[in-house]
Amino acid sequence: MSRSTDDRRGFSTRAIHHGYDAYAGDGALNPPVYMSSTYTFPTVADGSARFAGEQVGYVYSRVGNPTTALLEQRIAELEGGEAALVTGSGMGATTSLLWTLLKPGDEVIADKTLYGCTYAYFNHGLARFGVKITHIDLTEPDNLARAISEKTRLIFFETPANPNMRLVDIAAVATIARSHDAKVVVDNTYCTPYLQRPLELGADYVVHSATKYLGGHGDLIAGAIVGPKESLDEVRFYGLKDMTGAVLSSQDAFLVLRGLKTLALRMDRHCQNAQGIAEFIADHPKVEVCHFPGLASFPQRELAERQMSAPGGMVAFELKGGLEAGCRFMNALQLITRAVSLGDAESLAQHPASMTHSVYTPEERAAHLINEGLVRLSAGLEDLDDLLGDIDQALANV
Repeated sequence: MSRSTDDRRGFSTRAIHHGYDAYAGDGALNPPVYMSSTYTFPTVADGSARFAGEQVGYVYSRVGNPTTALLEQRIAELEGGEAALVTGSGMGATTSLLWTLLKPGDEVIADKTLYGCTYAYFNHGLARFGVKITHIDLTEPDNLARAISEKTRLIFFETPANPNMRLVDIAAVATIARSHDAKVVVDNTYCTPYLQRPLELGADYVVHSATKYLGGHGDLIAGAIVGPKESLDEVRFYGLKDMTGAVLSSQDAFLVLRGLKTLALRMDRHCQNAQGIAEFIADHPKVEVCHFPGLASFPQRELAERQMSAPGGMVAFELKGGLEAGCRFMNALQLITRAVSLGDAESLAQHPASMTHSVYTPEERAAHLINEGLVRLSAGLEDLDDLLGDIDQALANV
């Protein structure tokens, strides 16, 4: 699962070694952290050539830094993309990309279920600047074929979706979008390139909240975009430099590079724990339904097996009793931590209706398939028996 179909080195080998030669770095095993905001020019002519893009070199860390550049090379390599651009947050990645690609009068077609801040950016941000936002159920590609028009500039979705784990067929959506000259942007935060590579399935761009699994330790905020180099150069010098300023620090880039070294190991354990949790929860009498791609009962199991190498580390379940039941379960947890975010060593649980998706009205949550009693659980790296014991006692309090 971790090795690509050609003769390149394996996933973990590339995650640890790609793009850095220790001997060229004075023998330092770990790449250096370049803590400089600005860079010098040997001559005026050199400075002019760098500003004109005619000479390779750094000018100012808002548009490039040797440490962030190495991280970009490594993420692009793992996603199978031509280039990458790292940003100060996952929302910085999404906004920097879309401010560059879109103009007034364009249309974005997005799935019905999105991370709350992405939804807010689309409907409370882009929509104010003349961009039409249309939400449809992208789990049925035929819905896209009916909705897409000559004004549709891009299709945006998460798969699995945050927080209810709905999947979108990347290849099917990409085929429809390509026939209408629309771009496909996939948020791959939940899977990481270890489990799913949307570019290989036809997507044009991938975005990440690198805060999550790529960093893996809950100690940084970061984002990433992967796509065509020419386009990402434009995003770097317009969307990032001028529109958002969402720059990633060299220190945080170093921490993400550190996180990538153990990504495969961690994802295997996240997936193992999530599978055990889902199987335990699925048959519990106080649970209405458990959403997890690794369950035989998951409606999109065939699609999950086709485009993901493993079901992932996220579990969502709907408690009988709605909002009150969700709150009681959350308050009863003792080992699992009540917190937003995901992908950390610690198992984290959150209640979307009162936390990440509280920007939705109750009516919007219903329309976008987010149940009031839904709990989202990020399976950490603890011992599975301890996690199951905590979930069991918390369910007893519902």
